[in-house]
Formats: sequence, structure tokens, C-alpha cells
Amino acid sequence: MRKPVLTILGLIFSVSVIWSGWYMIHQTNSVEDKIETTIREKDPDPTKSAAIKHEPGHLRDRGHHFRKKTKQDSTVKKNTLDLKEEISKKERENLWDIKIPETLPGSILPDHRIVAYYGNLYSKKMGVLGEYPPGTMLEKLKQTAKAWQTADPTKKVIPALQLITVSGQGSPGKDGKYRLRMPFSMVDSVLNMADRIHALVILDFQVGKSTVEMEIPRYEKYLQMPHVELAVDPEFSMKTDNAPGTRIGTLSAADINFCVNYLKDLVDKYHLPPKVLIVHRFTQDMVTGYRDIHLCSQVQIVMDMDGWGHQALKKNTYFRYIYSQPVEYTGFKLFYKNDTKKGGKLMTPEEVLQLYPQPVYIQYQ
Repeated sequence: MRKPVLTILGLIFSVSVIWSGWYMIHQTNSVEDKIETTIREKDPDPTKSAAIKHEPGHLRDRGHHFRKKTKQDSTVKKNTLDLKEEISKKERENLWDIKIPETLPGSILPDHRIVAYYGNLYSKKMGVLGEYPPGTMLEKLKQTAKAWQTADPTKKVIPALQLITVSGQGSPGKDGKYRLRMPFSMVDSVLNMADRIHALVILDFQVGKSTVEMEIPRYEKYLQMPHVELAVDPEFSMKTDNAPGTRIGTLSAADINFCVNYLKDLVDKYHLPPKVLIVHRFTQDMVTGYRDIHLCSQVQIVMDMDGWGHQALKKNTYFRYIYSQPVEYTGFKLFYKNDTKKGGKLMTPEEVLQLYPQPVYIQYQ
């Protein structure tokens, strides 16, 4: 009887060892696996991603006042990079030894920090811009900008309203492009709101199965204005048969370079101050060929970490796709609702400023 008992005990021990090894590996890689696949999607449920898709209608001069210089849990802790402790100052400086073009008069960056409220006036679900009545929203933005100014007095904070101007759609529409263009009257409304607090306006494009070449020039009369900037969202740029919101989209360096060259031409033609171009990103494939993105003095490029989740996850994503793949300037997005799901805590300005490089563009949704 002893031999069968020993055999059974040995089998149990072997299974225990194998299970323990798998568990440790799984725990070590769990955060990276989440990031590699999809750390955020604007909603984890694809049928709810960009809730605006299925709702009806889905969805001044820049001025001299803009120009004056003025413990996570153990599962994720090992995967969270504390840049101050784990990367030497020399290593950081070597990686970010970028030949940034000459800063022209009127440039916003790097002497200012943009703090933007994002959304669409057709939906209360797509961001704080459309969630509250204009007066309430603007006062909230002013207080948020004030908090950032207090956290870092070395950079003058400029508030901004970021409008989803072309929205990715779950249905093809009449022309099969899976996107909806906002009417000029909506842009005019946001411009009027911005004037009340001397804010920038950022036009944000989710092109669906259309292209940046087809969509952005339609709003040129606004982009000619000195206080209107541009943002593009690769998540909803679909180069496959998938509809926006079902898979994460992508933009190539060629797509981004079109935006750069288009804005550069506007700056030169209309004698504008340099434009800001914001590119959202939270996965590897959302932006391809980052080394081939062209830099120029007329356009200041911000690569924005666009993922939601617990702080450790957001920091890791910033390290992987923004810090580790430098372009020019950096941004960081905060979600009032999604970042605080399951007991999460919205990062404070002081916590975000611990990142390297310090983001010069902050977006709230």
C-alpha cells in the first residue's frame, strides 16, 4: 500500500509545483498582458465604446496673455516603473536627446501647459465638455487649471476646450465612412464658450474609415484661427473592415505627417503662431513609424497617453508608448469616471508631474 500512496503524493506535489510556477508567471505578466492587448478602449465593452456612436446625431486672437513666459497592489507594483528610481538621469537625457526645432515667437510649448476639457455637445457620456451646462463646465475648468498652475508655477497654464469634431461611428452612414461630421454651428458654440475664459479650442478628429486628408481640410476656416489647434485619434481610424469601437485603429507616420504639413502650410500662409498637433496613443500599433514623424518649428507635436485605468497601469503605458518612443512633447489624459472605477483614484497634478518627461498637455474626459 505504501508505493501507491507515495505515487499519489508525488503526483499531487508535481501538480502543485506546476500550478505555483504558472501562477507566479501569470502574476508577473498580468499587467503587461493587459497593456499589450487593450488597456483601455474608451469603454471595455465594445458595444458601449464611444457611447456617442449610437445616440441620435452623435454623436480672438490667441493673444499676448497666452504668450508670457511665465501604493499600488503587489500584482502591478513590480510592473510599474518608478522613473526616478529605476532610470538614471543620464539614461533619460540620452533617450530624450531630441533635436527639437527652433521655438518661434508665439509658440505655446514648452513654456506653457495646456489643460483641456474634452467631449461633444451632443452627448453627456463622451466627456466633461458636454456633460455639464456651459457655465458650470467652464467654472470647473478654471478651477482645474488653477490647480495645475499651483502645482507647477514655472509654466503658465492655458485652458482649452477639446471638441470631438468628427466622430467615429458604429454604423457606416450614407457614404460608408463610419464617421459623423459635427456641424459648424457646434464648433461656433464651443468657440463662444472658449472666449468667455480666453481658452484655446482643439478640434479632435476620429476619422472612422475616412482619412485625415478627407476630413481635416473641411474645417480649415477654424484651423486658420490663431487659437484653434488640432488633435487626431488613431483609436477610431480604421484601416481594416472593422467598425470603430470594435477594434483599436491606427495612424501611420505618413498620416501624421500630412497633418504636420497641412498645419505648417496654414501657419506660413496666414502668418499664424505655431500650431499644436496632439496625437492620442495607448497601444503599440495605434501609431506606426514614430521615428519617421517630421518635426518643424511651425507645428508642435504632443504624443498623448490616452489610456484609462489604475495609476500603475497608466504610468506603465506612459512609459511604454510615450517615454520610450520619443517624438517631441508629451501629454497625459485623465478620466473622471473610468480612472476611478473599482476604487481607483484620479491622479492629482502633483502625481502626474512626477512622470518624465513632465507632460505639457493634460486632457480631462
